[in-house]
Amino acid sequence: MYVGTLSFDLLLGDVRSLKEKRSVVKPIVAELQRKFAVSVAEVGGQNLHRRAEIGVAMVSGDTGHLSDVLDRCERLVAARPEVELLSVRRRLHTDED
Repeated sequence: MYVGTLSFDLLLGDVRSLKEKRSVVKPIVAELQRKFAVSVAEVGGQNLHRRAEIGVAMVSGDTGHLSDVLDRCERLVAARPEVELLSVRRRLHTDED
């Protein structure tokens, strides 16, 4: 069993309130969940207007499939014009860790 995680550090565009921030972050989270069947949540920076941290996790028995899905998740977030992807942290865990 393998668990893969991604942590995205995002800089949001012209966002002036937490309500506007939700209107940017929520669709990204929903699209990742819908397209890739991964677990996704905003995991940091909840009180900051222009920054967000989104975490993605997936469990698989095949590292190739896991890497492919995480790659596609990263490309989806990087392609969003309303956010700037500052950094991505990827981790792969096994059941022996």
